[in-house]
Amino acid sequence: MAIHPTAIVDPKAELDSTVDVGPYSVIGPHVRIGARTRVASHVVIEGHTTIGEDNNIFQFASLGGMPQDKKFAGETTYLEIGNRNTIREFCTFNVGTVQDEGITRLGDDNWIMAYVHLAHDVQVGSHTIFANNAQLAGHVHIGDWVILGGFTLIHQFCRVGAHAMTGFGSHVSQDIAPFLMVSGLPTTTYGINTVGLRRRGFSTSQITDIKRAYKTVYRSDLSLEDAKAKLLEDAKSSEEAGDYLRQMYQFIDKSERGLLR
Repeated sequence: MAIHPTAIVDPKAELDSTVDVGPYSVIGPHVRIGARTRVASHVVIEGHTTIGEDNNIFQFASLGGMPQDKKFAGETTYLEIGNRNTIREFCTFNVGTVQDEGITRLGDDNWIMAYVHLAHDVQVGSHTIFANNAQLAGHVHIGDWVILGGFTLIHQFCRVGAHAMTGFGSHVSQDIAPFLMVSGLPTTTYGINTVGLRRRGFSTSQITDIKRAYKTVYRSDLSLEDAKAKLLEDAKSSEEAGDYLRQMYQFIDKSERGLLR
């Protein structure tokens, strides 16, 4: 273990023997950090925070702090970070609240750029990219492979489906269905994330069927209920994209915040 002599690591913290801790970093008593994770200088990790293996945490990040929620009364809540994540400068990730699951989660293989904020009870999947200053309010859910453009703001309780992408400066106040591209102020849908899907191995026919589903929901004159019924019908007739269309249907059907449409 390489802990700089100026770092303050509580004796009760559990750090793997291969963890690096840089100068002037502070690690609290309820923190656990897995193998080969690197903590740079001036990082504060507090609260009941668990960090997996092979993470790279850059200087001045603040992880596991109390939620910015006036209802918080010091309850024991958690922050969980998976494996192989890059967390750049000045990121702030808060623990959860008892009003939700009590856990803020970040999955695996995420690329989190500078000044990103994950508020209490945020749930982030894996393989995401959050550009500089993406800001997630409390209780936000982000699916796998999502890309958030710089300065994207997401209202509390919103959900962003897998493979979706937001443009620079998007203000998101309703749910974004899987596979979509959205941008602007007010935020508007601009089709599906075709380039991203190709890079992840989606076939031409799968992408075509997902495009057709997008047109059904967002560019037809159908009501939302009729569009959902058409999605299920199309899912049954599509051998390759059926699972993805059902995923889109389930996401839309569970929307409580309202669908960006």
